[in-house]
Amino acid sequence: MITLQMFRAAINNNPDAAMQFMLPDQSFIAPHFHITEVGKVQKDFIDCGGTSRALTSCLLQILVADDTDHRLKTTKLAGIFGFANKLFAADDIPVEVEYEQDAISQFPISDIEITPAGLLFVLGSKHTACLAPDKCGIGIPSTSQKGCGTNTGCC
Repeated sequence: MITLQMFRAAINNNPDAAMQFMLPDQSFIAPHFHITEVGKVQKDFIDCGGTSRALTSCLLQILVADDTDHRLKTTKLAGIFGFANKLFAADDIPVEVEYEQDAISQFPISDIEITPAGLLFVLGSKHTACLAPDKCGIGIPSTSQKGCGTNTGCC
């Protein structure tokens, strides 16, 4: 997981570098992408076991438009982050990318590599999970069938 601190360091320590974003299937977002938003996303929720939880991330929205001559470099992105700094009280939060292919998807940045072509941001995948398997019995082998429909209070 790449944090906001790590992301900022990469773009600030590599001025005027080109950037590439590699999707989990190892294809690349077109090089004429725009970063149209830098946002702080706060998700407050209750898991299926009744525990209150909160997640915060930095979300970069990427758009590929028709202007194929556009090339965003690290120095300009660092400037955009200069405007967005007031959003972030902490810099240990994960950085994710929102990108539309067939549907809008979010990808955590899992690695940053310095290559001869510039910075390569490797995007990972997100998965759903039960956060209270001890209360629901999901994914826990059991002969007592603690799962949904048994008045456990979840699902």
